[in-house]
Amino acid sequence: MNAKWYYLALRQTQGTIRTDDPSWQPWVVFFLRALLAQMRNLAKKVEREKIVLSALPELSIQILDQAREHGRVTMGDMVKLTGVSRNTLKEHFRSLIEKNHLVMHGSGRGSWYSLP
Repeated sequence: MNAKWYYLALRQTQGTIRTDDPSWQPWVVFFLRALLAQMRNLAKKVEREKIVLSALPELSIQILDQAREHGRVTMGDMVKLTGVSRNTLKEHFRSLIEKNHLVMHGSGRGSWYSLP
């Protein structure tokens, strides 16, 4: 769906709006097609996410969930949340970065991580 189809549907509907029998069909059909396209895109993303997450250890999934929910995650956040040692978490963070599931910002104790 692109702007061309949006404006075409809008013009067709606006052209009949002040008549005795306005036609909402062009606008409704455009909207429903756009909604269907978004639904299909989301279904693909969800399926990809399931495949990716099924191959990750539970602790890595918790790290990604934290980053998704809060927009960022730190080593300290995960130590507090899970009680897991920093060394174990470092391995998971490193692996997630290598697999392009996380992006590191900063360095040392001030570093934080986000989704790509």
